[in-house]
Amino acid sequence: MKRYIAGAGSMMFLMIAGLFIWFGAKGQEVVIPDAPPPPELLEAEGLPEADGSVPSLGPPPPTPPKAHKTSREERRFNRYDINRDEIITRLEMMSSRTKAFKKLDKDGNNLLTFEEWAVATSDRFAEADADDDGKLTRAEFRTTRPKNSPQPRCKC
Repeated sequence: MKRYIAGAGSMMFLMIAGLFIWFGAKGQEVVIPDAPPPPELLEAEGLPEADGSVPSLGPPPPTPPKAHKTSREERRFNRYDINRDEIITRLEMMSSRTKAFKKLDKDGNNLLTFEEWAVATSDRFAEADADDDGKLTRAEFRTTRPKNSPQPRCKC
């Protein structure tokens, strides 16, 4: 019972202290400083003027070169080609993808060129395109998903 009374008393004390602070701050005036005066406007006398013989417009700016739009396969290839020498080495390929790298490297020289990459991707698309119409339906696209290998069970 004493705890409840002590808690109620301390709550009342905090509320009264808050009211004193609130009313005390309310009575003070906050002075907002005036804005600085605007800067002096430049007079027309101080500015240089051009001759009538000088053209008012200069030559047009040079047009920027057009950016080469890369295909999706080139972007995927560039993701692995870290040093940008147009060849993916085994070290550049992720270590967990060694088996996939060996499948893609047709000539077995441990270098994957863009042509080898593109041929493998094209072959994968052709295998998935069952009706040979050049388009993948949802059902056909589902066949491109990697097969899940069963996880080894814990022998605890």
